[in-house]
Amino acid sequence: MVRITLALGDITAEKADALVNAANSSLLGGGGVDGAIHRRGGPEILAACEELRRSHYGKGLPAGRAVATTAGKLDAGHVIHTVGPVWSREEDRSELLASCYRESLRVADELGARTVAFPAISTGVYGWPMEDGARIAVSTVRAARTEVEEVRFVLYDEAAYETFRTVAGADE
Repeated sequence: MVRITLALGDITAEKADALVNAANSSLLGGGGVDGAIHRRGGPEILAACEELRRSHYGKGLPAGRAVATTAGKLDAGHVIHTVGPVWSREEDRSELLASCYRESLRVADELGARTVAFPAISTGVYGWPMEDGARIAVSTVRAARTEVEEVRFVLYDEAAYETFRTVAGADE
């Protein structure tokens, strides 16, 4: 069973076998976690993402999918890019959000990663309510069949950390 831990801070400063990037579908950087990973990781990450766009993902990476690249200058073996769904009042996109976590763990297994650091996918500019996002993240990771030993949720502020702490309960 995966051990879930929590950290308050900047995911780009984490040491792990793989860091998960809450990417936009272009894979070419952006704001929030995506921009921070590209800036701190350096041009190697962008070059790898550009190669993915030229080869397999010409139209971009669809929401709910995941793909790995080098981690560049980050203290990790790989970056796993996943595109979270934009939250909607009219349409339940919970399965797409859960897929981000499952697919990232599947890619982590392919890479042989044992420690994976995740942000709270879709809870920033994509508008997903933090409590629901935390519930989906924690329950999906707990249910996943994976060889990953530790999933660390790296939360950017105290409110997000406290929400994940409440949802994760005794596993933290």
